[in-house]
Amino acid sequence: MVHITKITTQKKPGRFNIFVNDGNGEKYAFSVDEDVLIKYEMKKGMELDEFTQIEILYQDTVRKAFGTAIQYLAIRMRSEKEVKDYLKQKDIEESVIQEVIHRLYGLKYLNDEEFALAFMRTQINTTDKGPNVIKLELMEKGISESIIKSVQTEFTYDLQLSKVIQLCQKAQKKQRKDSTYIFEQKLKQALSRKGYSFSIIDEAMVELKDSLLNEDIELEAIKKQGEKAVRKYGNDSYKIKQFLYGKGFGMDQIDDYLNSLDHEE
Repeated sequence: MVHITKITTQKKPGRFNIFVNDGNGEKYAFSVDEDVLIKYEMKKGMELDEFTQIEILYQDTVRKAFGTAIQYLAIRMRSEKEVKDYLKQKDIEESVIQEVIHRLYGLKYLNDEEFALAFMRTQINTTDKGPNVIKLELMEKGISESIIKSVQTEFTYDLQLSKVIQLCQKAQKKQRKDSTYIFEQKLKQALSRKGYSFSIIDEAMVELKDSLLNEDIELEAIKKQGEKAVRKYGNDSYKIKQFLYGKGFGMDQIDDYLNSLDHEE
């Protein structure tokens, strides 16, 4: 059993140093937040048994961890898993983390449903990501399948289609050297990696069919690939045909290109 001999303030606001005497003279014991000081009505002369000291230190640890979590949440909304992972990185014990999480929920600082909804809307409004990629990101943040399914209704089919069409149109504006077939295949894979389903991608491409099959762009593409083939194979028309066919051009297009070379000669 020890008794408190002195309580002093620290330079840090709201922190207090506790000094005790265990029969061998006064010494520094520990420091606590003001809330813990008040909760346990700590004052000079108060006796502290070992259990009470352990409880006080635990509550002070929880208070400090709670403050760390609040600072982390002040930057932006977080999921429960994000907060837990952050506190673990700070080497905070699991029991303390659980207590902090409980308090955060009680004070409505944490709400995975609200977080997931806000995250989904932000990704829709500020990125080109599709629903599949956003779903994976939410899963990585510890959001449950049921919550993800609920917030995915924000990303409607029509909205997905509109975004994919815009991405296709953007890709079309870039200078390209591929045949329409190869261009479409590469575009499909790129859109799939962004998180869009092939059914959405195919529908978008059907709507853009006429613009994708631009004869001028196709002619320019076969010229660029044809020049590569000629540099590589010279006048070997068979190998040039194989090369261009492998690049996705049709036989009629290839024959027209080879005929144009003959005329140039």
